[in-house]
Amino acid sequence: MADAIVPAFVLRNLADKLYEKRKNAALEIEGIVKQLTIAGEHDKITAIINLLTTEFTYSQQANHRKQGGLIGLAAATVGLTSEAAQHLEQIVPPVLNSFLDQDSRVRYYACEALYNIAKVVRGEFIVYFNQIFDALCKLSADCDVNVQSAAHLLDRLVKDIVTESDQFSIEEFIPLLRERMNVLNPYVRQFLVGWITVLDSVPDIDMLGFLPDFLDGLFNMLSDSSHEIRQQADSALSEFLQEIKNSPNVDYGRMAEILVQRAGSPDEFTRLTAITWINEFVKLGGDQLVPYYADILGAILPCISDKEEKIRVVARETNEELRSIRADPGEGFDIGAILSIARRELTSEWEATRIEALHWIATLLARHRAEVISYLNDIFGSLLSALSDPSDEVVLLVLEVLACIAKDAPHFRHLVVFLIHNFRSDHSLLEKRGALIVRRLCVLLDAERVYREFSTILEGEDDLDFASIMVQALNLILLTSSELADLRALLKQSLVNVAGKDLFISLYASWCHSAMATISLCLLAQAYQHASSVIQSLGEEDINVKFLVQLDKLIRLMETPIFAYLRLQLLEPGKYTWLLKALYGLLMLLPQQSAAFQILRNRLKTVPSIAFNTDQLKRASSGNPYSQILPVSEDIIRNQDSGNMHNAINFASRLQQFEHMQNRHRMHAKLQQQSRKATSSTLSQEMQQSDESRRPSLISDITRPPSRSSWNSGQFQH
Repeated sequence: MADAIVPAFVLRNLADKLYEKRKNAALEIEGIVKQLTIAGEHDKITAIINLLTTEFTYSQQANHRKQGGLIGLAAATVGLTSEAAQHLEQIVPPVLNSFLDQDSRVRYYACEALYNIAKVVRGEFIVYFNQIFDALCKLSADCDVNVQSAAHLLDRLVKDIVTESDQFSIEEFIPLLRERMNVLNPYVRQFLVGWITVLDSVPDIDMLGFLPDFLDGLFNMLSDSSHEIRQQADSALSEFLQEIKNSPNVDYGRMAEILVQRAGSPDEFTRLTAITWINEFVKLGGDQLVPYYADILGAILPCISDKEEKIRVVARETNEELRSIRADPGEGFDIGAILSIARRELTSEWEATRIEALHWIATLLARHRAEVISYLNDIFGSLLSALSDPSDEVVLLVLEVLACIAKDAPHFRHLVVFLIHNFRSDHSLLEKRGALIVRRLCVLLDAERVYREFSTILEGEDDLDFASIMVQALNLILLTSSELADLRALLKQSLVNVAGKDLFISLYASWCHSAMATISLCLLAQAYQHASSVIQSLGEEDINVKFLVQLDKLIRLMETPIFAYLRLQLLEPGKYTWLLKALYGLLMLLPQQSAAFQILRNRLKTVPSIAFNTDQLKRASSGNPYSQILPVSEDIIRNQDSGNMHNAINFASRLQQFEHMQNRHRMHAKLQQQSRKATSSTLSQEMQQSDESRRPSLISDITRPPSRSSWNSGQFQH
């Protein structure tokens, strides 16, 4: 039927190589269709469209496809004018199919044809928008420059039609947009950003409500190699952020998840943009963001140590803003998740991040102590490990957190037990951080309480070598730290004060692990006679290199202001005879060539000669043995009940306690020596057996008698 309607020469000219003939043929079809439209003969129009489609658009010949079918369909649409809408279902699909043609000229003419069709039908072809958009998306990256140019012209027309149409469905379009946002081609990215910007400018289209669907794609474009694409994506994001600030209804949650991921991007600009968005979200989001606080914190903390200063500044501001918000677990505030993030960041390579992680733990402890304590098993090990941190500031913060936890008695003992365990397993921690840890805990948790707990635990320590090292460390801290001045003052009153006596007895139990520490404690407590007794009890095996090193330290400490009281007491030798005897006892233990010997001998030379009066020594020894060592006048001592003073501390029992502990150490040392000898002997035997197994022929030659031939040959003659 169509052949009868359209003359044969018109159909021939549609595929002719000459443009004028094709143009005239198209005008002929336009005129025929226009007359049929006026007559209302749509069946004949349908027949013509089918003819153009089957014989030309889907033809195997390229000329028929590009020149005949496409130009003919466009002409038919023009002829239909206002009636074209009812035939679009026949016209548009063949044209869209031509966009996939391998011949670039076919794709070019398809753009031209659809452009002419769109101009006629305008908003009527919105129903094909997704298909047209998909085709244009691909054509924007076409390998042929002419096709790209034609596609751009068509794209601008389609944008105009969409912006003026009230039939456009954003809901149907968003899934396609979301899918295409993952494309990496720069031309496609420009195409997509252009459409997002255009649609966002239309008042009746709510692009902000669908922002979570394509936000990640926009952020992905911020790291594009093309400056123009980065700039376009940034401009679009800035516009959306401004809209968020002015909008009362925003889905912060879904977007927060995207921003958290992008804050960890290797691209600097992407990180800065993401952290800037997070900063605004924390200020604007309110209750919506409470369930996402942990994720947001996980993004912020690493950025606090970012190499880019702008990112660090925004991250710190965001961190402070987030920490200032008070939320309750009942509102979805996940304390466990935040603690998990903070614990993870304690192992960060960046000091600033570790510090902020500790500030978060401290903040949660202050606001939600009970809840944090319930997660103690999860974070306690990480906190103790952080005590080995190379940063002093980190260690001090860890100690503050631990001290806050240890306010309760069970947790206090738990802390000290674990500290001792860590010191035992890592001697470098004790050596490098021990003094700082103990001193700070004494400030935060009361020095006497800390030292009593350490002593109680160390008294029963099975590892005797470690116990001795630990006690020596605690003793040195006690003698030198300004933070422990009050504790030293209390110990100086051990012979006249109940509290001092109790502290002395408490510490003495574990100080017995080290002879030098015990002597130091006695000198500090002014128990000079007992110090002399301890010195006299030392055996040959006790005077070793370790002991002499500790003694050297003590002699030098005696020249510091801390022992000024002791040196001043030497001005009254008659009153402090046992002090002299103890010091002379130490002098006798020192090698004469040592510097410590010279220091102590020079100090004793300054003592008034009355110190060597034997009669006074006898009188001092026959009376109350502790009357010479109390820091009070002799008149007061005489008025006191010497029996009660003597019984204040049972020094005989203390001496037995010391000797018992030292015997344990001696036995331990002997067992170690025997074990080393046994190991050495075994190794020696194994080496000897190995040597023997390697030279059997030599042994057999030596033990075998010489043969007659050997004698005859003169082998053994000189």
